[in-house]
Amino acid sequence: MRRWLVALAGTVTVLLSGCAPPGGSDGDLTDDWAALPPPALFVPATDACLPRITAIVQASTYDTVDCSRNHLAEAVHVGAFTGPAADGARPEPGSPALRTARAECDQRAREVLGGDWHSARLTLNIALPSAPAWSSGARWFRCDLSETDSIDNTRPVNRTGSLRGAMIGDSPLIHRCFDPKLIGDNLNYMAPVLCSEPHRAEFVGVYVERDMTWAEFTRAHQQAHQRCMALIAAFAEVPNNSDLPYRAGSIFYPPSQREWEEGDRGVRCFLWSDDRKLTRSMRGVGPEGLPAI
Repeated sequence: MRRWLVALAGTVTVLLSGCAPPGGSDGDLTDDWAALPPPALFVPATDACLPRITAIVQASTYDTVDCSRNHLAEAVHVGAFTGPAADGARPEPGSPALRTARAECDQRAREVLGGDWHSARLTLNIALPSAPAWSSGARWFRCDLSETDSIDNTRPVNRTGSLRGAMIGDSPLIHRCFDPKLIGDNLNYMAPVLCSEPHRAEFVGVYVERDMTWAEFTRAHQQAHQRCMALIAAFAEVPNNSDLPYRAGSIFYPPSQREWEEGDRGVRCFLWSDDRKLTRSMRGVGPEGLPAI
């Protein structure tokens, strides 16, 4: 092939040397070629389902599947680092840039789901470009939602179907009533049950702990308990006073340390009935429905 090209080039040179340029030609074979466009940086798709979960996304291994097929995550948003966050090294956990990105992911996840993902068997993760891609100018971040096995096991599980609107109506993903399993005085795991079945715990809501570091939070369990007790009082419509501890206790689930340092401060709160089994939801039952004992 290379010899043929050389021979052809020589032939063209001989022919042109003895001929005038054809009409409409300036005789220059190179000046009319359009400039090649600059190479486009890879950006992952949004509203796409993913067969695997990765914290770092590489174009060479990037793959999506139809959401009607088994998948482990759904990319609900792709945002961009801007301003000072786009300068320097790729953001690390604990950096203001990553906390800002996670707040954007959190807001977009709520819009897609129709509710707060903390209130359901869901987890939210952020994926970033690889280090070489960042060095080449990639400044995106991707927000991935996944269904999880349980409140205790937050490992993503395979699912079919998009999560869009998944928290609207009577969704099976939403946390409701549980029968906690104890080992001695320690909570082992929370077994989900129907609220009409005997149970001792019920999800009441989420509060956001904005001002503490992770180390400070681990030393402030009493403060977390009091914040959850306030949610319990509002949920059951009972007074938040000195009688409240005789009506119910609390169980709370904070984010993981990694999630906390990324900016997720949503603490899940549960009503805990130590001395009696419940057979209905405690939502709005009032003092008679949740008496002080």
